Amino acid sequence: MDRTTRPLVIFAAFAGSLAVGLVIMLWALGGLRTVTAPSAIGGPFQLADQAGRTITDQNLKGKPSLIFFGFTHCPDVCPTSLFEISEVLRAMGKDADRVNAYFVSVDPERDTQSAMKDYLSSFDPHLKGLTGSPEEIAKVLSAYRVYAKKVPLKDGDYTMDHTALIYLMDRDGRFVSPFNLKRTPEEAATDLKRYL
Repeated sequence: MDRTTRPLVIFAAFAGSLAVGLVIMLWALGGLRTVTAPSAIGGPFQLADQAGRTITDQNLKGKPSLIFFGFTHCPDVCPTSLFEISEVLRAMGKDADRVNAYFVSVDPERDTQSAMKDYLSSFDPHLKGLTGSPEEIAKVLSAYRVYAKKVPLKDGDYTMDHTALIYLMDRDGRFVSPFNLKRTPEEAATDLKRYL
């Protein structure tokens, strides 16, 4: 091997090992699986709505569903998103009966069924608030790849850091995409009607 080809061979070996290492790292972190399998969002769960009725993943079947994860003590993102969902449901008219709309708590410690009932009284009546035990909530958060973390406040209270997407699920309960609310309620309602 002469002096000119030797650095090229060393560089090629280095680049090859770097590529292999990157692929292994992506696989270990789950990056390769999530990029190739968007349908991996969702799965079995069992929670209760604000009226005490049991709601499972089977309730998603037969209607498109909008699912938003949040908490009743949320100061801004949650009430804004729930108001925007309410406006879309209003714009759908009678077709709103053909859509599931769920607000799933990321804060089971404070979000009891009665707390959810009181909170949702300010929004569209089609919205159902789902809560459960910490274990049941952890299961649904994992299934939907939702980030949620308790953040202590100075006064001894706490808030929640959480994913703020609206998940659109099709009539078979499969994830379609995040649902865009940054448009008029009428435009969003027209889009949602495509999944009825």
